[in-house]
Amino acid sequence: MTVFTSVWDNCLQTIRQQIPARSFQTWFEPIRPVKLENNALTIQVPNRFFYEWLEEHYVDLLKRTIRQQLGDKGRLEYQILMPTANGHKNGRTNGAKGKPEPDALGPGMIDAEHIKNPFIIPGIKKLRIEPNLNPNYTFDNFIEGDCNRLARSAGMAIAKNPGKTSFNPLVVFGDVGLGKTHLIQAVGNEVLNRFTNKSVLYVSAEEFTNQIIQAIKNNAINDLVNYYQLVDVLIVDDIHFLANKIKTQEIFFHIFNQLHQTGRQIILSSDRPPKDLEGMEERLISRFKWGLSADMQAPDLETRMAILEAKMNREGIEIPMDVSEFICYNVKNNIRELEGVLISLIAQSSLNNREIDLELAKDVIKNFVSELNREITVEYIQQLVAEHFGVAVDKLQGSTRKRKIVIARQLSMYLAKNLTDKSLKTIGEVFGGRDHSTVIYSIRTVQDLMETDTMIKDAVSELEKKIRMSLNEK
Repeated sequence: MTVFTSVWDNCLQTIRQQIPARSFQTWFEPIRPVKLENNALTIQVPNRFFYEWLEEHYVDLLKRTIRQQLGDKGRLEYQILMPTANGHKNGRTNGAKGKPEPDALGPGMIDAEHIKNPFIIPGIKKLRIEPNLNPNYTFDNFIEGDCNRLARSAGMAIAKNPGKTSFNPLVVFGDVGLGKTHLIQAVGNEVLNRFTNKSVLYVSAEEFTNQIIQAIKNNAINDLVNYYQLVDVLIVDDIHFLANKIKTQEIFFHIFNQLHQTGRQIILSSDRPPKDLEGMEERLISRFKWGLSADMQAPDLETRMAILEAKMNREGIEIPMDVSEFICYNVKNNIRELEGVLISLIAQSSLNNREIDLELAKDVIKNFVSELNREITVEYIQQLVAEHFGVAVDKLQGSTRKRKIVIARQLSMYLAKNLTDKSLKTIGEVFGGRDHSTVIYSIRTVQDLMETDTMIKDAVSELEKKIRMSLNEK
């Protein structure tokens, strides 16, 4: 037995007694002693991840055991196994050569200047991680609502403390056009604003797959993996596109493991929750479930209105309230379509020298919505509600304060707001010239009553059904 092997075996005996058996098996059994020169023991570790884990969790233990064996001047050097193009591994020596402290282990095991950047053309020697982020995707212009509050809150928490929260990985999922890409890039932009020393990388799953293909062709998988290991916050969009791509999933699995174990932040987006991902390896799905899966749902009417208003403010334009309400009433499930309607509306108005009004909005929106909501008039709703409560229609428009009529009037306003594209002002005018604040109060009152009064809730449900059925008969 060589001297350096004997020294390392003695170190292992000490280490074995101070850490759990599973940890010893995982982190110390794979290490191999290489040489002992000038009180410096060189050990060989399988990869960069091993080094960073040892540095973070066991460097003090290594320091003590080395000094016990070699004295106060004892120090530790290391080699990392680097896969070569032909599949063999070469050892690269790093460490604290010439320094007496074994805890001089630090970042820099991988020579970044010799790692190829998959995002730039070959021939550039100096490696620089470009975030690949859209600077317009920020938290400031991301409208929060009940539909996205959990995902946004988790994203902001991550931005303040990347890699240190329990939201690692964060998986944001939902249908297309709900703002997933905006949100995950907003996290990246916020991290860059807060931490000048953090590297952030956004990449789509499709782009990542293409990088894998090119790396395989060029025998450069090792460069690609090492590049990704340098990232502090990795953001991968549309992770479901990795389905059935076995080799790509295998490489992403190793990148994921190494980033996660070294405290780096991982953020993913998908069109479905991790448990429903098909064509994905079970070990990847299991890891996606480690952190938080946050659903992004279709925004409600109020949130859609806020999104449209924010978009108008950024563009410096104004459109009538009844037009905004009409757009948001008809475009319900896709924020991109909502913004697309607004852009088309502006273009049509400018090119054709037309005023932006309800008629123009109806012409534009036909290109985005397969079927507009059929016309429902406030007068028709008044008629049905009056029949249901057994009161005259003119009483709904009058000023009487009898409870039965007040409830019928408020319920009519609630249905008019939910089932027509009329503005609050227009609805109020049909009810005897009442202002929009009265309509808002009536809507909120009915919403509150529906939560506590089953009779009101049943009446609303029955009337909505009757109105829709009557439209289908037309």
